[in-house]
Amino acid sequence: MAKFDPVRLKGVPGSPYTRKMLAYLRFRHIPYEFLIGDQSAELGLPEAKVSLLPTFYLPNDRGELEAVVDSTPLIRRFESEYAERSAVPPNPVLNFLNYLIEDYADEWLTKAMFHYRWYYEADIDMAATVLPHWSNIQAPAKDLLNLKSYVADRQISRLYVVGSNDTTAPVIEASYKRFLKIMDAVIEQQKFVLGSRPSSADFALYAQLTQLAKFDPTPAAECLQTAPRVFAWTDLVDDLSGQPAADDDWTSVEDIAVVLGDLLREIGRTYAPALLANAQAIQGGREQMETTIDGKPWMQPTFPYQAKCLQWINAEYQKLNSPEQAQTDEILAGTGCETIIFGASR
Repeated sequence: MAKFDPVRLKGVPGSPYTRKMLAYLRFRHIPYEFLIGDQSAELGLPEAKVSLLPTFYLPNDRGELEAVVDSTPLIRRFESEYAERSAVPPNPVLNFLNYLIEDYADEWLTKAMFHYRWYYEADIDMAATVLPHWSNIQAPAKDLLNLKSYVADRQISRLYVVGSNDTTAPVIEASYKRFLKIMDAVIEQQKFVLGSRPSSADFALYAQLTQLAKFDPTPAAECLQTAPRVFAWTDLVDDLSGQPAADDDWTSVEDIAVVLGDLLREIGRTYAPALLANAQAIQGGREQMETTIDGKPWMQPTFPYQAKCLQWINAEYQKLNSPEQAQTDEILAGTGCETIIFGASR
């Protein structure tokens, strides 16, 4: 499919996935037009089947414009359409690990983002005040005040969807605090997760941090106190249009376990058991999943999309040949991440 320049997308600054894609586009030097509020409707652009942000407007196989969502497959589409400055490592083992870490950021770290934003009063007040302004910047103050109450009530009522509740709060917050220390150590060793150039995993981690570290008061204060390096890194990743991207800037597979061992263990400690419990509950026809994560109880409604995430991770693993799978198995061994690979006897 031919390139579509400039790429048009609709989003808002408070959407981590919007921030993920904007930072990715800047690094890749892909021209884009960013639409906010009702601009997409004014331009007569199509509506997405599922209303998610960001929404991209891209040609389909028939050349017809359609609304496309979901950041991970969008990045893979752009990787196939734009050759320079790739954000996906060419080494298949690194490529798999990149996919796994990107998924962790998109699906587990976002629990912390949503939890902190709508669990604590200071964060609720901040988000409910500012978010309506982004799409209605000229609205009368009275209307914005009404929107503040509406947004807060609606989002707080949806906390259960991502698994944030009084039972799971200690698990979510402990995981976020560990992640900050782990990410701080990774950046101290190398600028990005997989070397001296960014990958899509970096943009996914950065995306959640644009909210956790830079917007919501409670997690931002935690980040600044615990990991100021991560706080600053988030600013740097916002625009990497001038970042070099040499072919030899990727970490070697032989070094990956040393650099990313703690991060993989954190994924195996939290996200892996959540993925497995969710899939098992769905297979059992249950609407609620209950398990133990990090030695503490976890309960939330089942999430069909994350069952697909588990399948997609395994599909990426199956793309590896036998030697590459053996290398991956060695890296994942003992981290807890090995449990999410189907058919593995470990």
